[in-house]
Amino acid sequence: MTGFRERVEQAIRTTERLNKLPYDDGPAIRATWTDLTGQVVDETFRLIPPVYCDHGVNLRVGRNVFINQRCQLNDIGGIEIGDDVMLGPGVNLITSGHPVDPAARYDGITAAPIRIGNNVWIGAGVTILQGVTIGQNSVIAAGSVVTRDVPPNTLAAGVPARVIRELG
Repeated sequence: MTGFRERVEQAIRTTERLNKLPYDDGPAIRATWTDLTGQVVDETFRLIPPVYCDHGVNLRVGRNVFINQRCQLNDIGGIEIGDDVMLGPGVNLITSGHPVDPAARYDGITAAPIRIGNNVWIGAGVTILQGVTIGQNSVIAAGSVVTRDVPPNTLAAGVPARVIRELG
């Protein structure tokens, strides 16, 4: 079994390789993504490098997922991305952190999964924090920081993000 430090180093090396690939080389991008995650993705998966990741093996993506450039996918706690999801440029999915208590801050990592439902659009520069679920058909407005679950079929925006209105 690969240790924590080795897994992080392997993910960094694999994303460095992925980030050298041209956008037009979809087959190579998908193959390198498979190396990173251990999950085969279908031909509808699109990614514009660069992308950054700290583990890789805890990432799951559905069909027809688009990941724009400069996304940070910290997946220690696990990231599940449904079908027909679009991540804008500079999106941060952060599933881990450190305890708030100063005495415990260096003693460990806190982690919880991020789950993104089907047909979700995450706007440019959004940060989603550990333990958050984004309901299907929702939109997260650019620049938002999502600290709580977002219900299905809603538009959420702001820092911290809050539901602005229902969609559809």
